[in-house]
Amino acid sequence: MCGDCGCQLAPAITSDVAPPLPGRATTILRGLLADNDQQAQRNRRHFDTLGVLVLNLMSSPGAGKTALLATSADMLRGEFTMAVIEGDLATDHDARRLRAHGIPAVQITTGNACHLDARMVHTALRQLDLTGVDLLFIENVGNLVCPASFDLGQHRNVVLLSTPEGDDKPAKYPVMFRAADLLLLSKSDLLPLLDDFDPARAEGCLRELANPAPVFSLSAKSGAGMQDWCGWLRASLIESSRYRHDNVHAPRRT
Repeated sequence: MCGDCGCQLAPAITSDVAPPLPGRATTILRGLLADNDQQAQRNRRHFDTLGVLVLNLMSSPGAGKTALLATSADMLRGEFTMAVIEGDLATDHDARRLRAHGIPAVQITTGNACHLDARMVHTALRQLDLTGVDLLFIENVGNLVCPASFDLGQHRNVVLLSTPEGDDKPAKYPVMFRAADLLLLSKSDLLPLLDDFDPARAEGCLRELANPAPVFSLSAKSGAGMQDWCGWLRASLIESSRYRHDNVHAPRRT
């Protein structure tokens, strides 16, 4: 975990009920999030003015976010224009990989920070021309904890859960999965080899969080289920365009 989001302030617990954070920690966390939320609102107004739909992709490391984007770009080429803000602790490997698929991509290297925040996104936007861009994907740092707490100015949250991780992750990481507008069960081509992953159980854990978000199984490698994902993107883009037309400066659900 990083030293700038406050996650190190929360004490470890050994019981089933989490004790409240100490008063000082709560004050620091509230201050951090308040400052971040103000910048996120400015980011969102900027995106709305440009007519760009922004999606925050979150998952654990290695769940297949970059592969999903690369395959999506190949499938949607000529239909939508895409750009990516890529977040990692180090290296620009993923940004270079996406550029090879024709996607404008800006890399954010966070150093020791375990998430992206709204100011990082604002800074990255100086290097990214969004003129004519339909979809902006923010590929967050691989982490199932802190990214869910930081609004970036996005319009939709997409969470990936890969089959090797286990189908109980929504129950173990409720903050992340409760925030999802869409849950993608990635690497579905591995399901025949992983008989302990049950997509129905994963969806059941999501529903226990009172989250009605759609759930799609897909594989960026084989292409299975990718049409469902692309269809959801089309519908979201149409919906967001109507929303922007009526409420250009209104905050979006995040």
